[in-house]
Amino acid sequence: MKKVCFFSTIACVVLSFSVQAQSPLSGFMNGKGKGTFAVSHSFERYDEVLLVPNDAKGVPVFEEVTINSSSLYASYGLSDRFDVVLGLPYIKTEGNASQTVLNELGYENERSGVQDLSMFVKYNPLSLELGESRLHFIVGAGLKTPLGDYKVDEGLQSILAIGNRATSFNGLAIAQLQTSSGVFLTTQAGYSLRNNEVPNALMGEIKVGYAGSRFYADVWYAGQVSDGGVNILAEGFVGFFPATDVTYNRAGLNVYVPIVGGFGVSGGVSQYLSGRNIGKSTGFSGSLVYSF
Repeated sequence: MKKVCFFSTIACVVLSFSVQAQSPLSGFMNGKGKGTFAVSHSFERYDEVLLVPNDAKGVPVFEEVTINSSSLYASYGLSDRFDVVLGLPYIKTEGNASQTVLNELGYENERSGVQDLSMFVKYNPLSLELGESRLHFIVGAGLKTPLGDYKVDEGLQSILAIGNRATSFNGLAIAQLQTSSGVFLTTQAGYSLRNNEVPNALMGEIKVGYAGSRFYADVWYAGQVSDGGVNILAEGFVGFFPATDVTYNRAGLNVYVPIVGGFGVSGGVSQYLSGRNIGKSTGFSGSLVYSF
């Protein structure tokens, strides 16, 4: 079980994509007094927007958008069954509009700032022995709330907004099958309650991976279905982007390699497969991780 504790939060380190496509919680528990701290950076770019009824080639006004995010992440085990998880990203979004268009509309090609503070807890009430494998059941809950003073009500300029400026309360149920060989399967589902006219959402994720003493890797598939909302440029849309129906499916890959003395490096890649009212981006990330 020692190696399981060592890798307990690596699956969550590569989370700094601006739309939080992955769940903030993994299926591993830290163990009492154990934890992880990570500094990560991610990059994503899109020049196609998934809309209803037809996708749009080229981002309105800005042609294409790039997003850079630098994040701090920490997880700590208060007991063998109870963890706390914190995260805070700084995000910079950039468009590619011509200076002529910017002058005509009074817009800018950049928005940046501290985004939303994430604070989560998770609890493992039940674990079952299945031969040489173990099945863990975990429940989690958390709060995401804006920490920066970024704006979301600037019309089409808000295509470059760094978040939706909503406070969300999230509940998650997680099941993880963990084999003696290091192979694991994690499934989870949850619901997010949000304010500021942002639609609530159903969330889900499935992940398959390997956690060994010298290497960690996983592949994942995650999705979100908004509970309401409007479509961009459709009936009911008044230019307030946080109120849109943001539904998507995204898949990705994470890897982690330890270096020395508790330090290691991780990397990840992800891609939107389908969705609505969201940029069809490909994202890449890397992290420096310290586990103790």
